[in-house]
Amino acid sequence: MGRAVIVDAVRSPMGRGKSSGALAGVHPVDLLAQVLAQLVARNDLDPGLIDDVLVGCVGQNGEQSATPGRQAVLAAGFPTHVPSVTIERKCGSGQQALDFAVQGVTAGAYDIAIAAGVESMSRVPMGSARGDADPFGPGVRERFPDLVPQGISAELVAAKWKLSRDELDEYSARSHARAAATSFEDEIVPITTPSGVVTADETIREGTTAERLGELKPAFAREPYLGRFPDLDWLITAGNSSQITDGASALLVMSEEKAAALGLRPRATVVATAVVGDDPTLMLTGPIPATRKVLARAGMSVSDIAAFEVNEAFAPVPLAWQREIGAPGEALNPCGGAIALGHPLGASGARLATTLLGHLERTGGRYGLQTMCEACGMANAMIIENLTGAK
Repeated sequence: MGRAVIVDAVRSPMGRGKSSGALAGVHPVDLLAQVLAQLVARNDLDPGLIDDVLVGCVGQNGEQSATPGRQAVLAAGFPTHVPSVTIERKCGSGQQALDFAVQGVTAGAYDIAIAAGVESMSRVPMGSARGDADPFGPGVRERFPDLVPQGISAELVAAKWKLSRDELDEYSARSHARAAATSFEDEIVPITTPSGVVTADETIREGTTAERLGELKPAFAREPYLGRFPDLDWLITAGNSSQITDGASALLVMSEEKAAALGLRPRATVVATAVVGDDPTLMLTGPIPATRKVLARAGMSVSDIAAFEVNEAFAPVPLAWQREIGAPGEALNPCGGAIALGHPLGASGARLATTLLGHLERTGGRYGLQTMCEACGMANAMIIENLTGAK
């Protein structure tokens, strides 16, 4: 078995997931196709050498219903023999695509694979695949009668870790400030839309303050939950939650031997991965045991990690994680997170890896850890090693 390496990682700009968003005019297949085509072009790679394209996507209905990666491969002009598969592990779908690509290369099943993710939340709204259907069934509901939507889970997490509204809003303002202070130009590829070319994230609100965020009303303080949870303080707002977003991201993964044969310089390797299940009612706490598991698997400690990307589904997620794990604040989401950059569901895991790698290269950090909370109490975690000259 050989070592899998990440040769390159790119992403689209992040567009607001509404009809007026910068990327709303682009079909999700074409959004991903543009990212795939530019990933291959900037590495002067013959796309016919790619063994598989693994694509995370959560809303697999409507325009994302026909194996979107396969359609994107065709739209990107790749040879018809290049296949694709769709992966759905809720918010961790794009990260799981990267996990599977690395595992496939390591096992010898692939020489070259692309791990990617796409979600057009303006065109395929969150939850539209579900409609009025009950995805849980009587067996799950009998075992877990207190299941709630993610926004209520975020309220429960905030209450359990005694997080205040001020803490949540201060953290959220910091996310925007850090994103505004970061240059993402090396990881963003331009996307052509019917209205022009988009080259920068639309989601970052430079100058946002905790005081301004504090004026927003709680988003989930409504029946029947007011009656079910009379003691909650109701702290979660649109301002301290991730943004609904359109986006795509892709990473080029191959064996170290293949990279050498093609004259491509590896940027990173994956040290360890882990996936866990956790309390499906609290739902958003999985990154805590996932982080402990991946650190143990790698034989590492928090002090070995230069930067942590903990997906900002809601502000209580990284804050509760930090309370338990003890990571320094300056190392937690140093480029901002989904509160500022947005959370295009199936693409977010690949986007986190892309941003984490870029940060490690800019700062000379050696190891980075990313982790994603996922619906119904799951989480992925991954440790990557920067190979481009860590200090």
